[in-house]
Amino acid sequence: MPPPAAKSCLLARGTASQGGPGPTDAAHRPTPAGWQDCLVGERNWTVVVPVKRLESAKSRLRGALGGVPHELLALALAKDTVGAALACAPVRELLVVTDDPEATRVLGRLGARIIGEPPESGLNPAFGRGATLVADGWVAALTADLPALRPAELAEALRAAEIGPSGVRRFVADAPGTGTVLLTAPPGVPLDPRFGPRSAAAHAASGAVPLTPAWPTLRRDVDTPADLLAATTLGLGRHTAELTRRSAPAGADR
Repeated sequence: MPPPAAKSCLLARGTASQGGPGPTDAAHRPTPAGWQDCLVGERNWTVVVPVKRLESAKSRLRGALGGVPHELLALALAKDTVGAALACAPVRELLVVTDDPEATRVLGRLGARIIGEPPESGLNPAFGRGATLVADGWVAALTADLPALRPAELAEALRAAEIGPSGVRRFVADAPGTGTVLLTAPPGVPLDPRFGPRSAAAHAASGAVPLTPAWPTLRRDVDTPADLLAATTLGLGRHTAELTRRSAPAGADR
Protein backbone atom coordinates (compact mmCIF):
# COMPACT_ATOMS: atom_id res chain seq x y z
CA MET A 1 0.00 0.00 0.00
CA PRO A 2 1.47 3.41 -0.88
CA PRO A 3 2.31 5.81 1.93
CA PRO A 4 -0.32 8.39 2.85
CA ALA A 5 -0.23 11.71 1.10
CA ALA A 6 1.92 14.39 2.65
CA LYS A 7 0.40 17.45 4.21
CA SER A 8 1.64 20.22 6.43
CA CYS A 9 2.06 19.25 10.06
CA LEU A 10 1.61 22.92 11.02
CA LEU A 11 4.58 22.66 13.35
CA ALA A 12 6.80 25.59 14.25
CA ARG A 13 10.34 24.28 14.39
CA GLY A 14 12.12 25.73 17.37
CA THR A 15 9.50 25.06 20.05
CA ALA A 16 10.56 23.32 23.24
CA SER A 17 8.57 20.17 22.45
CA GLN A 18 10.20 19.68 19.07
CA GLY A 19 13.79 20.61 19.83
CA GLY A 20 14.13 22.49 16.55
CA PRO A 21 16.54 25.31 15.87
CA GLY A 22 15.74 28.78 17.02
CA PRO A 23 16.69 31.92 15.10
CA THR A 24 19.76 31.41 12.97
CA ASP A 25 22.79 33.66 12.78
CA ALA A 26 25.68 33.90 10.36
CA ALA A 27 27.24 30.73 11.74
CA HIS A 28 24.14 28.61 11.05
CA ARG A 29 22.48 27.84 7.76
CA PRO A 30 18.73 28.60 7.78
CA THR A 31 16.42 25.62 8.10
CA PRO A 32 15.46 24.44 4.59
CA ALA A 33 11.93 25.30 3.51
CA GLY A 34 9.39 22.48 3.64
CA TRP A 35 10.86 20.56 6.56
CA GLN A 36 7.43 20.52 8.22
CA ASP A 37 5.72 18.63 5.39
CA CYS A 38 5.56 15.35 7.32
CA LEU A 39 3.77 12.28 6.05
CA VAL A 40 0.65 12.08 8.16
CA GLY A 41 -1.00 8.73 8.82
CA GLU A 42 -1.66 6.39 11.69
CA ARG A 43 0.53 6.88 14.74
CA ASN A 44 1.63 3.26 14.91
CA TRP A 45 5.36 3.50 15.70
CA THR A 46 7.26 3.23 18.95
CA VAL A 47 10.77 4.68 18.78
CA VAL A 48 13.48 3.50 21.20
CA VAL A 49 16.40 5.84 21.94
CA PRO A 50 19.16 4.78 24.36
CA VAL A 51 21.08 7.54 26.16
CA LYS A 52 24.27 6.67 28.01
CA ARG A 53 25.30 8.41 31.21
CA LEU A 54 26.21 11.87 30.03
CA GLU A 55 29.71 11.94 31.48
CA SER A 56 30.67 8.91 29.39
CA ALA A 57 28.53 9.51 26.28
CA LYS A 58 30.03 10.65 22.94
CA SER A 59 33.62 10.47 24.19
CA ARG A 60 35.12 11.44 20.81
CA LEU A 61 33.28 14.77 21.04
CA ARG A 62 34.93 15.75 24.30
CA GLY A 63 36.35 19.25 23.87
CA ALA A 64 34.56 19.83 20.56
CA LEU A 65 33.08 23.09 21.88
CA GLY A 66 35.61 25.00 23.92
CA GLY A 67 34.23 26.17 27.25
CA VAL A 68 31.06 24.06 26.96
CA PRO A 69 30.83 21.19 29.47
CA HIS A 70 30.82 17.86 27.66
CA GLU A 71 27.70 16.68 29.46
CA LEU A 72 25.74 19.67 28.13
CA LEU A 73 26.70 18.84 24.56
CA ALA A 74 25.80 15.16 24.94
CA LEU A 75 22.44 16.12 26.43
CA ALA A 76 21.75 18.72 23.71
CA LEU A 77 22.29 16.10 20.98
CA ALA A 78 19.81 13.79 22.71
CA LYS A 79 17.28 16.59 23.28
CA ASP A 80 17.27 17.59 19.62
CA THR A 81 17.00 13.96 18.49
CA VAL A 82 14.17 13.16 20.90
CA GLY A 83 12.36 16.41 20.15
CA ALA A 84 12.42 15.77 16.41
CA ALA A 85 11.22 12.19 16.86
CA LEU A 86 8.36 13.29 19.12
CA ALA A 87 7.31 15.79 16.42
CA CYS A 88 7.24 13.03 13.78
CA ALA A 89 3.71 12.20 12.70
CA PRO A 90 3.86 8.36 12.69
CA VAL A 91 5.38 8.16 16.19
CA ARG A 92 2.94 7.04 18.87
CA GLU A 93 5.42 6.76 21.74
CA LEU A 94 9.09 7.37 22.35
CA LEU A 95 11.02 5.30 24.89
CA VAL A 96 14.33 6.60 26.24
CA VAL A 97 16.47 3.91 27.85
CA THR A 98 18.77 5.58 30.36
CA ASP A 99 19.97 5.58 33.93
CA ASP A 100 21.29 9.14 33.78
CA PRO A 101 19.35 11.36 36.24
CA GLU A 102 19.62 14.56 34.19
CA ALA A 103 18.69 12.84 30.93
CA THR A 104 15.77 11.22 32.74
CA ARG A 105 14.52 14.58 34.00
CA VAL A 106 15.00 16.58 30.81
CA LEU A 107 13.90 14.02 28.22
CA GLY A 108 10.94 12.98 30.35
CA ARG A 109 9.78 16.60 30.37
CA LEU A 110 9.94 16.63 26.58
CA GLY A 111 7.41 13.78 26.50
CA ALA A 112 9.55 10.64 26.36
CA ARG A 113 8.75 7.59 28.47
CA ILE A 114 11.86 6.74 30.52
CA ILE A 115 12.99 3.13 30.87
CA GLY A 116 15.86 2.03 33.08
CA GLU A 117 18.87 0.39 31.48
CA PRO A 118 19.13 -3.42 31.51
CA PRO A 119 21.86 -5.18 33.54
CA GLU A 120 23.91 -5.74 30.37
CA SER A 121 25.73 -2.64 29.18
CA GLY A 122 25.77 -1.38 25.62
CA LEU A 123 23.50 -0.09 22.89
CA ASN A 124 22.11 -3.43 21.77
CA PRO A 125 20.84 -4.56 25.20
CA ALA A 126 19.31 -1.08 25.66
CA PHE A 127 17.56 -1.23 22.29
CA GLY A 128 16.44 -4.77 23.06
CA ARG A 129 14.99 -3.78 26.43
CA GLY A 130 12.96 -0.99 24.89
CA ALA A 131 11.72 -3.20 22.06
CA THR A 132 10.47 -5.90 24.45
CA LEU A 133 8.12 -3.34 26.01
CA VAL A 134 6.31 -2.70 22.73
CA ALA A 135 3.15 -4.77 22.86
CA ASP A 136 2.00 -4.06 19.31
CA GLY A 137 2.77 -1.89 16.32
CA TRP A 138 6.04 -1.13 14.60
CA VAL A 139 9.26 -0.48 16.53
CA ALA A 140 12.26 1.64 15.53
CA ALA A 141 15.70 1.87 17.11
CA LEU A 142 17.08 5.40 16.70
CA THR A 143 20.47 6.68 17.82
CA ALA A 144 20.57 9.70 20.15
CA ASP A 145 23.12 11.75 18.20
CA LEU A 146 21.10 13.28 15.35
CA PRO A 147 20.94 16.99 16.23
CA ALA A 148 19.94 18.12 12.72
CA LEU A 149 17.14 15.57 12.34
CA ARG A 150 13.98 16.79 10.58
CA PRO A 151 10.71 15.13 11.59
CA ALA A 152 9.72 14.89 7.92
CA GLU A 153 12.76 12.78 7.04
CA LEU A 154 12.16 10.40 9.92
CA ALA A 155 8.49 10.14 8.92
CA GLU A 156 9.44 9.29 5.34
CA ALA A 157 11.85 6.59 6.54
CA LEU A 158 9.30 5.01 8.86
CA ARG A 159 6.61 4.97 6.17
CA ALA A 160 9.12 3.54 3.67
CA ALA A 161 9.87 0.73 6.11
CA GLU A 162 6.19 -0.26 6.03
CA ILE A 163 6.23 -0.85 2.27
CA GLY A 164 7.28 -4.16 0.71
CA PRO A 165 7.37 -7.78 1.86
CA SER A 166 5.97 -8.42 5.33
CA GLY A 167 8.11 -9.56 8.22
CA VAL A 168 11.26 -7.75 7.04
CA ARG A 169 13.47 -5.55 9.21
CA ARG A 170 14.90 -2.45 7.56
CA PHE A 171 17.69 -0.05 8.40
CA VAL A 172 19.16 3.31 7.43
CA ALA A 173 22.94 3.61 7.32
CA ASP A 174 24.75 6.69 8.56
CA ALA A 175 26.32 9.28 6.24
CA PRO A 176 29.62 7.38 5.80
CA GLY A 177 27.62 4.21 5.07
CA THR A 178 29.27 1.98 7.66
CA GLY A 179 27.15 2.61 10.75
CA THR A 180 23.41 2.57 11.42
CA VAL A 181 21.16 5.39 12.60
CA LEU A 182 17.77 3.65 12.32
CA LEU A 183 16.64 0.02 12.52
CA THR A 184 12.98 -0.95 12.17
CA ALA A 185 10.96 -4.08 12.80
CA PRO A 186 7.31 -4.82 11.95
CA PRO A 187 4.84 -6.13 14.53
CA GLY A 188 5.77 -9.59 15.80
CA VAL A 189 9.32 -9.52 14.39
CA PRO A 190 12.26 -9.27 16.86
CA LEU A 191 14.28 -6.08 16.48
CA ASP A 192 17.60 -8.00 16.71
CA PRO A 193 19.85 -4.90 16.87
CA ARG A 194 23.48 -5.19 15.71
CA PHE A 195 24.72 -1.69 16.50
CA GLY A 196 28.46 -1.18 16.86
CA PRO A 197 31.44 -1.03 14.49
CA ARG A 198 30.42 -1.75 10.87
CA SER A 199 26.82 -2.14 11.98
CA ALA A 200 25.39 -1.50 8.51
CA ALA A 201 27.08 -4.64 7.21
CA ALA A 202 26.08 -6.52 10.37
CA HIS A 203 22.43 -5.56 9.97
CA ALA A 204 22.46 -6.51 6.29
CA ALA A 205 24.06 -9.86 7.13
CA SER A 206 21.31 -10.49 9.69
CA GLY A 207 18.63 -10.14 7.00
CA ALA A 208 17.68 -6.48 7.43
CA VAL A 209 17.14 -4.57 4.18
CA PRO A 210 18.69 -1.11 3.68
CA LEU A 211 16.54 1.92 2.94
CA THR A 212 18.48 4.04 0.47
CA PRO A 213 16.93 7.55 -0.02
CA ALA A 214 19.23 10.46 0.81
CA TRP A 215 17.64 11.72 4.09
CA PRO A 216 20.70 13.83 4.96
CA THR A 217 19.55 14.97 8.41
CA LEU A 218 18.60 11.43 9.44
CA ARG A 219 21.91 9.96 8.29
CA ARG A 220 24.03 12.71 9.90
CA ASP A 221 24.99 11.22 13.23
CA VAL A 222 27.57 13.07 15.30
CA ASP A 223 30.54 11.21 16.74
CA THR A 224 33.40 13.67 16.08
CA PRO A 225 33.98 17.42 15.84
CA ALA A 226 33.96 17.07 12.03
CA ASP A 227 30.55 15.41 12.23
CA LEU A 228 29.26 18.27 14.38
CA LEU A 229 30.47 20.78 11.82
CA ALA A 230 28.74 18.82 9.04
CA ALA A 231 25.51 18.75 11.05
CA THR A 232 25.78 22.51 11.57
CA THR A 233 25.65 23.06 7.81
CA LEU A 234 22.35 21.13 7.69
CA GLY A 235 20.74 23.28 10.40
CA LEU A 236 21.00 22.16 14.01
CA GLY A 237 18.16 21.68 16.43
CA ARG A 238 17.84 24.59 18.82
CA HIS A 239 19.48 22.97 21.87
CA THR A 240 22.71 22.08 20.05
CA ALA A 241 22.57 25.35 18.10
CA GLU A 242 22.51 27.33 21.36
CA LEU A 243 25.75 25.66 22.44
CA THR A 244 27.48 26.22 19.09
CA ARG A 245 26.61 29.89 19.29
CA ARG A 246 28.59 30.00 22.52
CA SER A 247 31.56 28.24 20.95
CA ALA A 248 31.75 27.34 17.25
CA PRO A 249 32.71 23.74 16.37
CA ALA A 250 36.34 23.13 15.44
CA GLY A 251 36.89 24.03 11.78
CA ALA A 252 33.96 26.47 11.58
CA ASP A 253 34.41 29.94 10.15
CA ARG A 254 34.53 32.45 12.96
